[in-house]
This record gives sequence, C-alpha cells and structure tokens, in this order.
Amino acid sequence: MIETLIIVLSEGLAKGMVLFLVAAGLTVIFGVLGVLNFAHGSFYMLGAYLTFFVATGTGPLFFESFWLGVVLAAIIVGLIGALIELTVIRPTYDMEHGAIYQLLLTFGLLLTIDSTARWVWGTEFRSISVPSELSFRVSIAGVEVPAYDLFLTVFGFVMALIIWLLFTRTSIGRNTRAAAENADMANVLGVNVPVLFTIVFFAGSAIAGLGGALASAQAAVSPDMGESVIIESFIVVVLGGLGSFAGAFVGALLIGLADAVVFQLAPQFRAFVPFALMAIILLVQPAGLLGEEGEH
Repeated sequence: MIETLIIVLSEGLAKGMVLFLVAAGLTVIFGVLGVLNFAHGSFYMLGAYLTFFVATGTGPLFFESFWLGVVLAAIIVGLIGALIELTVIRPTYDMEHGAIYQLLLTFGLLLTIDSTARWVWGTEFRSISVPSELSFRVSIAGVEVPAYDLFLTVFGFVMALIIWLLFTRTSIGRNTRAAAENADMANVLGVNVPVLFTIVFFAGSAIAGLGGALASAQAAVSPDMGESVIIESFIVVVLGGLGSFAGAFVGALLIGLADAVVFQLAPQFRAFVPFALMAIILLVQPAGLLGEEGEH
C-alpha cells in the first residue's frame, strides 16, 4: 500500500507539474489578453523538438546538451509566440467579435504548425534520455522513484512561486494586472499596453516551450504530442477557473494525481480521467475550483 502511494505521488506530481507549466502559460495569456490560444499545444511540441535536436546533437548547434536545449527551447518558442501575437493576434483586439477570430486563427495556427512539423520531421516517435545528472533513482521509504520525477515536482513548485511573486510583488506584475482589468485606463496611466501584451504572450509561450522541453525526457517526441496536451491544458484552465493562476496549479495537480491513481488501478480508463474530473467539479462548482462567477 505504501509502495503504491509513493509511486502514485511521484508519477502524479511529476505529470501534474509539467501539465501546470503548459496550463500556466495558457492561463496567463487568457487572464491578461483574453485570448484562448489553441496553438499553445504546438508551442509545447516545438519546445520538445528543439530540445531533442540540441540534446542529441542533430541540430545546427551540435552541443549535445539537454539543459542548453531546455533553455533555448523556452527562448525560441517565446520569440515565436511574440511574433505571432504581433502579426496575427494583435489586429483582432479591436475587431467586433474578436474572440471568435482569435479562436479560429489560433486553431488554424495549430493545424499549420503541426502539419508543418509532420512534413519537415516526419511522424516517427523520437526520444531523449533523461540527463545523466538525474538518471538515478531515489529511495523513499524503501521505494525507488526516478530522480527526474522529483526534479520535475520541485521545479514546478519553484516556477509556480516565481510566477506568483512576479505577478504580485513586482511593478510589471502590477501593470499586467492593471492592463488585464482595464487596458484603456492602464494606457492612460502610462503603461505601454501593446508592448506589455507582447511580453505576456512571449512569457506564456516560453512557459509552454519549457514544459515541452522538460517533458521530452519522459514522453515520446512527435508532432501529435501538442494536440493531446492542449486538451488537458484547457481542462485544467476550466477546472481551476478561467484566468485563475492558483486554480490552474490546483487543477493540474488534481489531474496528474488522478491519472496516476487510475493508471495503477484501471489503466484502460486513463483517457477519461480529465473529462470525468472536470465534469464532477463543474457540477459542484460551475465557475471552477477557484474561479468567480461572471469572470470573463
């Protein structure tokens, strides 16, 4: 019983933290810009591929460094996201029914990016070894668990704390919250809202790329990997409450732990876990775990 519990916690928390990174980027972008970005899953996939190419030495840099791949993936995916915000998303802000155009545009981007990845890199699965520094196992109460799972759990918690402090304890965080509440008023008060929106989209995209980069050492890297994670990420965002950062954190942990439990007990029902969990919680709390009625 103790062995199963430790395994469930190790696997569930690790999965939950990776899912949180993707959902956090989605939540930040939606919470500030009001954009539900379907292409977010593609950013996750691109982060995994970029890490694969750098870590295996098959890319143009030939460094063969997993950690360099993680850093470059976050930066490059963030820049791609910023470019998309500037060229594709920004013209829709002032449009009537702009949210509908944004959904269609980002869904089109998802299809375009994923199809391009299949064309350029093929559909075969690729894999990366866990970095040697974390390839060992740690004994917890006599149970051996992968050190990389523990790293993902700690890293996820640290990232959650950093993002929370950034939004609540810094001037850019205050400006961002002000722009999210009333962009016109924030602009009048001296906040460069267009630049701020681009920075937010960069940050949200970079976090998604970071999630894909870290997941690449655990999951098979393929053009389809972003399509499955975006569904789970949207479920996390809805389950936690639209625009709620804390809700996304709690929701990702719940889905990760529930997935690990079902995988141990009845793996054939694993695919239904996120949907069942969302349905149950929304029946009890329609606005999500930490959402507020009337939010967005």
